Amino acid sequence: MHALLKLSKAVDWLNGQIGKHVIWLILASAIISAVNAVARKAFNTSSNAYLEMQWYLFAATFLLAAGYTLLNDEHVRIDVISSRLSQRTRIWIDVIGFTFFLLPLCVALLWFSVPFFLNGFYTGEMSANAGGLLRWPVYAMMPLGFGLLLLQGVSELIKRLAFLQGLIEDPTRKKTEPGTEDELAEAIRKLADEKAANNNAA
Repeated sequence: MHALLKLSKAVDWLNGQIGKHVIWLILASAIISAVNAVARKAFNTSSNAYLEMQWYLFAATFLLAAGYTLLNDEHVRIDVISSRLSQRTRIWIDVIGFTFFLLPLCVALLWFSVPFFLNGFYTGEMSANAGGLLRWPVYAMMPLGFGLLLLQGVSELIKRLAFLQGLIEDPTRKKTEPGTEDELAEAIRKLADEKAANNNAA
């Protein structure tokens, strides 16, 4: 299990680094959209390549960040139900979900998306739109994204099994440092408490 935890830590680091950098693709997409709009309005010219590039970047952001989202436990949950369960029960639900749903789904999607990507790559498939782009770069995002999600799913499964064995702390507990908004809210709360205390003393 200790070797598996080292593997889990490496996977967490990989998806953590990807998640921190993939956000720049959103900025790139916004810049391309702005340039395309200016060129169309000011110079009466445009290209489908600009539009498709935005789609490619959004697809890459969504797929490549899937593992990072799982790492930070930000996928949608039914909190109304899970909040009423014990922590060990929630962990067991995660173990079952990862084992019988997430991991098999990722394997199946890899099974189908790799040949799909390779076919587009070897044939040099182009967009059917005039001035469109090669298709294989966006096809590559599918096996890459689901591969990263599969790795993170394995990492999360390892951590939950280790927790059930008492080897690590609760992996679902978020370890986040307070942000600027939290610090501001805390400062306001302290000022309000001090003012209330002064009023009571007076």
